[in-house]
Amino acid sequence: MNILILGGGGREHALAWACMQNPKCDKLIVAPGNAGIARIAECARLDIEDGSAVTGFAEENAMDFVIIGPEAPLAAGVGDALRAAGFTVFGPSQAAARLEASKAFTKEICDAAGAPTASWARFTQAEPARAHIRKTGAPIVVKADGLAAGKGVIVAMDEETALAAIDDMFGGEFGAAGAEVVIEEFMEGEEASFFVLCDGENALPMGTAQDHKRAFDGDEGPNTGGMGAYSPAPVLTQTLQDQVMDRIIRPTLAEMARRGTPYQGVLYAGLMIRDGAARLVEYNCRFGDPECQPLMLRLGAQALDLLQATAEGRLDDAQVNWAEDHAMTVVMAARGYPGAYEKGTEIRGLPDLPESSFAMCFHAGTRREDRRILANGGRVLNLTARGATLQEARDRAYEMVAAVDWPEGFNRSDIGWRVLG
Repeated sequence: MNILILGGGGREHALAWACMQNPKCDKLIVAPGNAGIARIAECARLDIEDGSAVTGFAEENAMDFVIIGPEAPLAAGVGDALRAAGFTVFGPSQAAARLEASKAFTKEICDAAGAPTASWARFTQAEPARAHIRKTGAPIVVKADGLAAGKGVIVAMDEETALAAIDDMFGGEFGAAGAEVVIEEFMEGEEASFFVLCDGENALPMGTAQDHKRAFDGDEGPNTGGMGAYSPAPVLTQTLQDQVMDRIIRPTLAEMARRGTPYQGVLYAGLMIRDGAARLVEYNCRFGDPECQPLMLRLGAQALDLLQATAEGRLDDAQVNWAEDHAMTVVMAARGYPGAYEKGTEIRGLPDLPESSFAMCFHAGTRREDRRILANGGRVLNLTARGATLQEARDRAYEMVAAVDWPEGFNRSDIGWRVLG
């Protein structure tokens, strides 16, 4: 089978690695890829948000299966263009991807489906939004309605921060994504991620993980795209997972189907857990990054079989075979991230890192120059390891972190703290 993966981050490196473990993968191309992906697959320059360009490339290279990694191509309708050309695609349609592309749309779906979530209000002008904040008070959550690369959510613990977020969003800080703003109730509790495969009719729970959004130890500092994650997430007990499927996931999928936009792909539910109950924080229409990395390390070769079954509508007889183990990924980022950071710094020590089904360094923002690996983004490396216990996985992951020689990088030292302290 010839496989094309769209994307170039740590998530896509993990997906590519998992596909390569499966003997049915004959040829793998990743567009655009990165320096780590280039060691296991062919990388291609391609505008992955241009449906016609992607379709033409897939035709020229005789691709059998296309896996869409990031949200932007999904929101741009790339999956629709590929399906119209006869390709088998993992990833939802443009219409279904609105579950991530529009915060307000997701809230409307939740309201129609009766799925528990935070109370909310939508605004298209700054002054009514400011008035709502002054009336409601803080803490409160301010969200750019559209896609903002994981940075369009401000958890404001005071009114001043919330009002500043309104000014930033309507002032163009997040481009078109901030043209509309959703303001939500602040939900307290423990956050976790729940992943479900959906083939348009059937839904298969795939796994759980817990991300660490804040930049620094102790959950301090600004929100990021994620500084580390582990899987499974103990807070999501089987009882809670069943509750989420019954009260949130299945009603959402039924409402999407009722509207004529059945959902196919992975549905990533960000959840807030409190007092034995879960409420939806947000939906994403792709694997989380960095949650995908520990999930793929634990799944291995079967990941490709599951993604293919999802794309071909065969989830009714599929199952996920989990090893009774744990995995953790620690993100190394460029100093200054998520603010301004320097690109082009050299990373040493990577050839000495282990590479196996128990330990992998997944590249996120890297490029190769001659024989050197250079940082080329904010989040740069994902040091990922498995273990019989979460503590063992953590120890192995941080051993890998210690072996990386990159003075211009930083990482959190407390990934997994909610479980391990």
